[in-house]
Order: sequence, then C-alpha cells, then structure tokens
Amino acid sequence: RVDLFTRRIIDSSVDPDYAQPLEPLCEKAQIVRLPAGPDDYIRKEELWDHLDNFADNLIEWLYQQPRLPDLIHTHYADAGYVGCRIANQTGIPLVHTGHSLGRDKRKQLLANGLSASEIETRYNISRRIEAEEETLATANLVITSTSNEIEDQYGLYDCYSPERMTVIPPGTDLKAFHPPSDDEQQHPFQQTLARFLNDPGKPMVLALSRADERKNIASLVTAYGESERLRDIANLVLVLGNREDIRDLGDGPEAVLTEILVLIDKYDLYGKVAIPKHHEADDVPTIYRLAAASKGVFVNPALTEPFGLTLLEAAASGLPLVATENGGPVDILQNCQNGYLIDPLDTDDIAAKLLHIMTTPQQWQTFSEQGLSGVKRYYSWHAHTQSYLEQVRPLITRQSPAPIRDPAQKAGRNNLGAIISDIDQNLLGHPE
Repeated sequence: RVDLFTRRIIDSSVDPDYAQPLEPLCEKAQIVRLPAGPDDYIRKEELWDHLDNFADNLIEWLYQQPRLPDLIHTHYADAGYVGCRIANQTGIPLVHTGHSLGRDKRKQLLANGLSASEIETRYNISRRIEAEEETLATANLVITSTSNEIEDQYGLYDCYSPERMTVIPPGTDLKAFHPPSDDEQQHPFQQTLARFLNDPGKPMVLALSRADERKNIASLVTAYGESERLRDIANLVLVLGNREDIRDLGDGPEAVLTEILVLIDKYDLYGKVAIPKHHEADDVPTIYRLAAASKGVFVNPALTEPFGLTLLEAAASGLPLVATENGGPVDILQNCQNGYLIDPLDTDDIAAKLLHIMTTPQQWQTFSEQGLSGVKRYYSWHAHTQSYLEQVRPLITRQSPAPIRDPAQKAGRNNLGAIISDIDQNLLGHPE
C-alpha cells in the first residue's frame, strides 16, 4: 500500500480536487491531503513556517491507522524536513530523493546575476539548504537519478555521505513513447513542420527543450549553420516551448529566441530550420517519431543536464542521441550505447558527431536498436521499481505490523507530573 501525503488546499483559484482529504488512485494507493497553515494556496517557498504543523497532523494521522508504515520516502527539501521529524519520532526508516538541490541552485542563480539577498528573499534558500543538510544526516538512503548528482551536487553538502546514496534513474512511459509506424508522416504536426522547410523529407536534427540559455540551443544552430554538409543532408527542427509574441516571454526566453532568429538570418537558414510557435503536450511523442521515421537524430546540447528525460523519450522512440558530456547524459549513453557525447561549446564536435550518425546508415540503425533495448532494460518504470525494492528491502527489518498505542498513553507512560506555584513574587522576585 502507498499513501501519498500532501497539503490540503481549499481555494477557489485551484481545482476543487485539492480540497479532498482522500483521493483513491487504485486499490493500493491513495493521496492523503492534510491541513497545514491557512487553507489558501501558498507558494512552496512560503511553506516553511507551516511544515511543523503538517508534520504534527501527519503523525496524528499515522497513529490513527491500524499500523505504522514500513518506510517513509520524501521528495524535495520541504518534504525531507517533515520526513526527518516523522522518522525521529517513530523510528521508521527514511528514504529521500532531492531532485534539485539548494546549494547547486544558489550557485547557478549567483552565476546568472542575482544577488545573495535577492536569492534569499525569493527562494528562502537558507532554510532549504538547512533542511537538506538535516535530511542528509537523517536519511537511511538517498536516491539520485545520476552519478553526477551524487558527486557534483550532493558533494557540496557538509553531511555528504556517498555510502548511503544510490543511483536509480526514473523510468519513461514506454506506452506513449515508441518507434514510428508506417503512417507516421500523415500526422498533422508534419504539416506544421513542412511549412518551414523547402524539403520536408530530409532527416531531422531535432532539439526539444525550454527556451533557456542553459539549454545552449544557439550552439546547435551555429554548428548546423557552419556545416555545409549538414545543411545539405538534414533539416534542423527546434521545438522550444509555446509562444505568441517573443517580447512577452520575459527577458530570458526572449533573449534566447532572439539570438536563435539572428543566427538563422546570419547563416541564411530559411527553408532549412523549423521553429514552430505552438505544440500540444500530446504532440511530443509524435514529434520524436516523426524524427525517427526521417532517420534523424535527437540533440541535447545543454551546458549541463541534471538528468535528461527527453533523451529517454527520444531513445524509446528509436532516435540515436547526441548529448552534452556534462551531467546525466553520461549515464544514459553509457547504459544504452545509442549515441555520442559532445562538448557543448565545441560546435565542430557537435556537427561531426551528427554527420557521422546521419551519413552511416548501419551506425544509425545500431544506435536506434540499442537505444530501444537499453531504455527497456534500464529506464522502464518496471526496471525502476525492481531496483527500488532491492535497495529498500534491507531497511525494512520489521516482519509484522507494528502495534499502535494511543499517543497520549505512550507519551505519558514514563512522565512525572509537577505543580509549581508562585505566591507574592517570592520565587520570581519582580512583578513580571
């Protein structure tokens, strides 16, 4: 059985489902929503003052159940804070997944020009880091997505204990992401791309990401623009979120998209680059399959990539990969053997790796097949679950349900009472 705990929200600005105390997910899983602080929606950065209240309500809920759980698994720093309190009061083993870490985030924000005071005001970063340190000191096991996360991100922490950390990469939905069928080219999104391209039948060099400077799409456009051979044999397809007016996107995305459009003009890539304004979430699996059907390649040229979920989605669709050598893609390509790592700042390297795959049909086929088998072996949710159970079973030493005592009786069993009285200020010695 799995109970997923979160904060109950009663607010007309959000879906009424968030106000339901219990929401069944399936026979053995449910969402439990507990009150913490005001009823209204609160930004996660402002929740810290209410986490003790949430922990108290969670402990009360647990003691109302027939038995205590075998395991607590917390996600992100705020849940880690709550989990520490539950684990310390009940003795239940604690497993934690950080996802993104405060010290690493603060380092990136400082590099992007924010001041320390701005970061503190906006993100409550000190409380987050303090909670992460406490969680690392308390957790029996910390699960990460990549080896890079253990070495480069958790390595920044005082309570860093790599012997209590393990890599279990997340899975991908193999039902949604799969190789193309024969009629893939008939999908409407193919027409969306075709209106940009002189020869829509060429293989695609596909990039799919946010319009974020760290995704380094400009280097990919430069690599494509400076390689005559690559321009001749392939189209470049850039799916970078949705937009109406670039000027309304905010400074970051506006700067990224403006630079890309300037590069398209500089290298005269009109008719060779597709950069659609809109796509639906349901279009994403189709976009991968269209690229695979064209014998294309998926590229992630990010300066650094913590994990790389799009790489798994692309691989599950049959696409070979060219990806940054910084971060999670190292593990993915080592497991799947379905592409090449590149220096994201070396545009010649990017172009050369793309050309080698796209001009060597046997290499393309080998990478495609190895990606499909590698994702199924290492990155399906079934594989994730099996690895997870192997890691947590040793933590669960209790073989039968733990008895539940009334909390009031348990708390008062060994306590002695005391009555203190103060008459005429004899004890305090002053009116206060």
